[in-house]
Amino acid sequence: MKLNCLVKTVAGGLLASGLFLSAQAADAKVDGTYQWTQPGRNGGADRTNTLTLKLDGDKLTGKLTSPGRGGAEPTAIEIKEAKLAGADVSFCVIREFNGNSMTNKYSGKLADGAIKGKIESERNGQPQSRDWEAKKQEDKK
Repeated sequence: MKLNCLVKTVAGGLLASGLFLSAQAADAKVDGTYQWTQPGRNGGADRTNTLTLKLDGDKLTGKLTSPGRGGAEPTAIEIKEAKLAGADVSFCVIREFNGNSMTNKYSGKLADGAIKGKIESERNGQPQSRDWEAKKQEDKK
């Protein structure tokens, strides 16, 4: 009976360790630069967005750089409320223009060098949602 209990305890410990290590492995792979392209407004040229992420301990930080409107310089915005839990990534981007504020909430799952998920926002009082997939870029040395 005691041997059975010991085996269950050891097996449980190994399982917990494996889950912890796999979560940490996903955490460690989030650092880097990710890009994705979305269609331009009103049939305009596609827009390429660049997201940089850095994990320092348990704090996730980063910037989202988007092309400027009408050929203007790209704008870089610090991400807010960034979280990483295993392979789940989430953050917000708050843009301000003409006295208005717009928040986009990004969520996704990190797998195979990409983050795939949803972008949620509100437009004219109506919730909006669209898919996004950002692919990790190779480090340039």
